[in-house]
Amino acid sequence: MKKYRIKTTTNKYWRNALAKLSLVAVSVVIIVWFLPRTSGPQFRYDVGKPWMYGSLIANFDFPIYKTDEAISAEQDSITNQFEPYFNYNSEIEEAQVGKFRKDFQEGIAGLSNDYISIIADRLHMVYEQGILRTADYQRVFPDTARSIRVVNGKTAVSAGPREVYSEISAYEMIFQDERLAQQRQLLQRCNLNEYIEPNLVYDKELSDTERNDLLSGIAIASGMVLSGQKIIDRGEIVDEHTFRVLSSFEREMTRRSADSSEMSSTIAGQALFVGILILLFTLYLALFRKDYFDKPRSILMLYAMITIFPVVVSLMMDHNVLSVYIIPFAIAPIFIRVFMDSRTAFIAHVVMILICAAAVKYQYEFIILQLVAGLVAIYSLRELSQRAQLFRTALLVTLGTAAMYFALQLMQDNDITTMDHSMYKHFAVNGVLLLFAYPLMLVVEKTFGFISSVTLIELSNTSKDLLRRLSEVAPGTFQHSIMVGNLAAAIANKIDADAQLVRTGALYHDIGKMQNPAFYTENQAGVNPLEKMPRIEAAQIVISHVTEGLKLADKHNLPSVIRDFIVTHHGTGLAKYFYVSYKNEHPNQPVDDTLFCYPGPNPFTREQAILMMADKAEAASRSLKEYTEESISTLIEKLIDDQMADGCFRDCPINFRDINMAKQVLIERLKNIYHTRIAYPELNKKAKEPAQPQPKNSSQPQQKDKQ
Repeated sequence: MKKYRIKTTTNKYWRNALAKLSLVAVSVVIIVWFLPRTSGPQFRYDVGKPWMYGSLIANFDFPIYKTDEAISAEQDSITNQFEPYFNYNSEIEEAQVGKFRKDFQEGIAGLSNDYISIIADRLHMVYEQGILRTADYQRVFPDTARSIRVVNGKTAVSAGPREVYSEISAYEMIFQDERLAQQRQLLQRCNLNEYIEPNLVYDKELSDTERNDLLSGIAIASGMVLSGQKIIDRGEIVDEHTFRVLSSFEREMTRRSADSSEMSSTIAGQALFVGILILLFTLYLALFRKDYFDKPRSILMLYAMITIFPVVVSLMMDHNVLSVYIIPFAIAPIFIRVFMDSRTAFIAHVVMILICAAAVKYQYEFIILQLVAGLVAIYSLRELSQRAQLFRTALLVTLGTAAMYFALQLMQDNDITTMDHSMYKHFAVNGVLLLFAYPLMLVVEKTFGFISSVTLIELSNTSKDLLRRLSEVAPGTFQHSIMVGNLAAAIANKIDADAQLVRTGALYHDIGKMQNPAFYTENQAGVNPLEKMPRIEAAQIVISHVTEGLKLADKHNLPSVIRDFIVTHHGTGLAKYFYVSYKNEHPNQPVDDTLFCYPGPNPFTREQAILMMADKAEAASRSLKEYTEESISTLIEKLIDDQMADGCFRDCPINFRDINMAKQVLIERLKNIYHTRIAYPELNKKAKEPAQPQPKNSSQPQQKDKQ
């Protein structure tokens, strides 16, 4: 059996180690997968500012690329001058003129027959010039400087807006003949517009091909830099041309990094860089925060924070969308600080920012600003219990980041008028996005199983359904829970434990008593139904409040950390009153101790141990016949010493100093609750009769006054 246990323990150890190693490897792979593939040095430079680095010499030939704005302007110019192609269709004229002659072969009422020929000639004239759809005419001729290419057979000629007609202008052109204009009112009844149909048809395929050929002919570069040529030297002012040369140099380096050999080198370097940082963070957890390292939910949240933000930064850099400075990086240290501790929050934030720096361009500035933001967030937010706290933190982070950026600018350029002020808008957006930490905290809680101060405060609201029902069904238990919570919170504050957590746990630790409230002394009015029951049955009823409380907790979806208080506040201890009573009633019979034991487990956190001590002390203090300092001190010392002797605190990280301080807090608080007083001595009879003063110049003693 012993060998089997050793083997099981060993297998569990290696499984845990393999799981953690896999988590580290997955985090590294995800981050490296999304990191931008860039190689070579990265510089910071702006037009009108001095070059802050050493002399830069080109080590390969590269073209001087035009700016996107310049290329776009050339494309617009070509597009504006481009002549779209329209095919001339002669069959449309024949069809429409023939239709007109056929429809009016008997002439037009009220007019002579020669008007048919006049109208046909006018139709021939406008068709010969060419007719466009009105929509096409307005699109291709936004001004009189534009023209189109009319394709007729194998020839293509340019035509301006005055050389072709739209459907409307063609109709008006018919009536420019004097004889037709005189008869316009009569001819309008003939609906001559029905015989006007566009005979210039847009050739989209030919137009697109020709336009693309012209656009593709635009040169993307306007010069060359030869290998060995000096680009810029330290202290020289970056002008427009130099800026284009430097941009072209970086662009060419990026293009060359796409080569397979250089790409492999870049990926290897990124993997090594990220791997070292995450390994250092893992060692920190293993050496200094083993309590987090051994909890899957804790390390999952930590590695998720470290992984998510570098991925977001990489995606933004790859797609050139917005600025990375609007990302609220301070959310990560805020969450880690609230759910864990400040030191872990700072270490995680540093590792996360250093990894993110591998994806950004201006690394020095980015690291400094984000470290300041993280430190301000950690210092200003100990716990998140009110919205006002987060608003204050967001404001301080924004002001701190802006102040540090201003300091960096002063170090580089002492002329305030020429400084770049656009970054302050990004800091303001960052501060606004930081406010989303409040709703996101609920997501983190549900995902990783944590509980925040906000949730604890909400759960401790006595008007909530479960606590309100407890106050109605079992008012004595409710008052007992409140007093236990106050005692436990006082101890927690004294030994630096989580006071809000233990206070909330105390409110729910006895909710199982709602099932049978009359069986518990604090809810009884002089009659105890347990006295008439067998000791084993009575013990099982009392013990059942733990399992019943757990059922209620599951029904009402209480967090696991609150359920832990329900099952550990008695640990695996005995229901001693019934156990001793049964032993006395059956002195010669063996006793099955498990029938009188609580299901447990024993407390495994300091807060659970505090609740166990406070619960026992508050309940036992009600049985004292006399409330004096000595009786209370003796009671508390005995109760907690018995719990220690029974091994109740063996599985939790509470020390003798904490336990001793807990005793002192309980003694002082119970003395205040029960108003213990010092026993005043009584005056004896002689002391009650004060001596009378002697009269001056009198030899006789003064007679005493009777009382």
